[in-house]
Amino acid sequence: MGLIGKLVSGTNIKSDGDVFHEIFRERPHHVPDMSPDLVQNCDLHEGQWGTVGSVIFWNYTHDGKECVAKDIIEAIDEEKRLVTFNMVEGDLMELYKTFKATVHVDTVGEDNLVTWTFDYEKLNEDVTEPHTLMDLCIKMTKDIESHHLTKA
Repeated sequence: MGLIGKLVSGTNIKSDGDVFHEIFRERPHHVPDMSPDLVQNCDLHEGQWGTVGSVIFWNYTHDGKECVAKDIIEAIDEEKRLVTFNMVEGDLMELYKTFKATVHVDTVGEDNLVTWTFDYEKLNEDVTEPHTLMDLCIKMTKDIESHHLTKA
């Protein structure tokens, strides 16, 4: 296995795809209300919500451990409904030289598919692939979906 990797996972949701995209584009600070077991806090450190270059700080629970992450919004594509976060500080940087997470929403008729993509470079061969972190993102996706379905 090499040090550079990519992990992709898609999850179908019944809630509105546009709303889901909007949450990660300009309202990630609402995620702790929708998935409090996984994400405890989300603060804007620089810039404005929903703009490329903004710096966001997260407090989250991964594998039973309290973790932090600081990322920069690297890309927002309204047409493709995707947001890319580039991690620059935090617990992930103890394992990875680079780590980018992209969330993309694809809608066909009533079907909405949320796809998470991790592009990363591990610091060494002993670092495992980020499968448990992907599990966290899928669970968070389901929490957000449930939150919006109960409000509908």
